[in-house]
Amino acid sequence: MAVKDRDRFSTATRLRLFGEQTAARVYRSQTKRQARRSRLTGRAALLALVLCSLIVALAYPIRQYVSQRADIADLERQQEQARQRVEQLRDLKARWQDDAYAEQQIRQRLHYVMPGETGYIVVDPEAAKQSRTSLTTAARPWYANIWDGVDRADRADRSDRADSSDRADQ
Repeated sequence: MAVKDRDRFSTATRLRLFGEQTAARVYRSQTKRQARRSRLTGRAALLALVLCSLIVALAYPIRQYVSQRADIADLERQQEQARQRVEQLRDLKARWQDDAYAEQQIRQRLHYVMPGETGYIVVDPEAAKQSRTSLTTAARPWYANIWDGVDRADRADRSDRADSSDRADQ
């Protein structure tokens, strides 16, 4: 046993083991490099470069195409809405050609009555309270309404100045 222990700790044995371990590491790294090389060949790199070039070259035209298609769809939708509006206006024009419809609208909108009839306007009391200011301003000339607006603005400005001077005094 003493001989085996001596052999195990001898320099030659240690160098041989060290050399074998180093050779194994080198062999493993070479196989890894070869495996990496086999995955990415020159052809694959060229193919990747061509694909990237195509993607970059086609990105802008494709984006333009998509945005133009969206614009076209939007314009078609607007055109369809315009067609529908034209149809509505044609229907309305045809209705106004009918004397009975025109008479009905005149009675309803302008509150006209035929000779011999008595016209009544029913006003909701709640609505009258809310719109009393608008009824009084409608009965007055336009310049009076403008002057009242100037007066109200002047009063508001004076009250603002009075409030600011009160704050300054405190």
